[in-house]
Amino acid sequence: MVEDNRSTLTQTNYFTNATQAQSAVDGLYTRLRLLNDGPGYGESSWVALELMAEHATTLGQSFNNNQIINQSIDPANPYFSSVWNNAYNGIGAANLVLARVPDVSMDDATKKALLGQAYFIRAFLYYHLVRLYGDVPLLTTPIDGSSPDLYPSRAPQADVYNLIIADLQAAEQSGLPAVDRTGRISQGAVKALLASVYLTTAGYPLQIKANYQKAADKAAELIDANQYPLFTNYASLHNTTDKNQGELILQAQFLANVSNSAISALVIPYFVGISKYNDEFGALIPTPGFYATHESGDLRAQEQQFYFSKYPSIRDPSKIVNFGSQALYKYFQVETALGSGVGDENWTLLRMPEVMLIYAEAINEVSGPNTKAYTQINAIRSRAKLPALSGLSQADFRTAVWKERYHELAYENKAYFDIQRTRQTYDVANNRFVNVVGFKAEVGPAFQEKYLLWGIPSAEINNNKKLTQNPGW
Repeated sequence: MVEDNRSTLTQTNYFTNATQAQSAVDGLYTRLRLLNDGPGYGESSWVALELMAEHATTLGQSFNNNQIINQSIDPANPYFSSVWNNAYNGIGAANLVLARVPDVSMDDATKKALLGQAYFIRAFLYYHLVRLYGDVPLLTTPIDGSSPDLYPSRAPQADVYNLIIADLQAAEQSGLPAVDRTGRISQGAVKALLASVYLTTAGYPLQIKANYQKAADKAAELIDANQYPLFTNYASLHNTTDKNQGELILQAQFLANVSNSAISALVIPYFVGISKYNDEFGALIPTPGFYATHESGDLRAQEQQFYFSKYPSIRDPSKIVNFGSQALYKYFQVETALGSGVGDENWTLLRMPEVMLIYAEAINEVSGPNTKAYTQINAIRSRAKLPALSGLSQADFRTAVWKERYHELAYENKAYFDIQRTRQTYDVANNRFVNVVGFKAEVGPAFQEKYLLWGIPSAEINNNKKLTQNPGW
């Protein structure tokens, strides 16, 4: 009798049937949580990105968060290595799927869809790497100890973006469903991410102006399909019932006691005692100046819409705890905060208002604002109980869209990437956009140019002599 020793499974002999192929792709979905971990107490990579945009602060005890606010971090900072390592581990897993699954004997349509999901996730990970670190190693095949790419050099950003776009175009042709309400990748997710990539590459540093039209065209495909209706209630953005529904195109999935989420606990002010979570971190607190930029009557700025300033005590609900500042109700998961105390809130990666604003911004850059562009921004404003815009110049419409991105997509990891591609930041005191380099926001020192990119992790440079460091780091 020959024992079936599963410990002998390797890269080359694992992918032998459809079940194994499906399992390998299922495992890739954990990679969508790229920004939902952190190196220490009260720290998460999505929080770090928001602190880089300088419209939030931290009230907790996090050493690394405070280093980001004070712009005193160095390339050895664990945030930098955490995102880098997690992204490349995911890329390695995706490369393995893309290399091995084509040879698996299984239903062709199912195989094609599995490969489409792997292409999307590889593109998603490279999209974060190239924006955060600039030129990065471009690995497209499985790596082992004997691989010539074991110690790779950095590839130009243009090459990385070419791969990202090619991967998303492959995913687009892979037979994925138009919409998926279970948390899986759909055509909608592919098109939304591709629209974002085109918008980014039209801006700094590549400045491929023709991609504004491509961004508008791809966003218009989703708008015209009308398959991601806006929620009527902002609570649907963070409640349990509406996970993966409505305007939510793609979320990183969490499930209580399987993959717990700390998102809600991170945004509660430091130990104010309004939840059953073990910790209330105070990791991400909006600045008063940013909150004050909301137009008069903006529903999003009203209590328990996107923000809240007080809440009943968990020990004595008859007593109201006043925070003394605005916190993010946008991420407060009521069900688990008052119930089990075990968070499982999904992290939203793509939702329809972003696609609508991508269209509005991109088409405005091509030819000025058209009727469809006004329709998109005004639908978002209408839900926020704000008056419709009309008759704006190209420059004024651009500013209006940028402001709407800041307010509608607040603290969703869009602001720092917007700063990178526009080189502009929101001067909240004067309600205008200014050159980010040298600008002093409400928190921290004046923005240093080197912070337009993250530092390449010190450990990577120490281990791989082909890697070079980013300017200023």
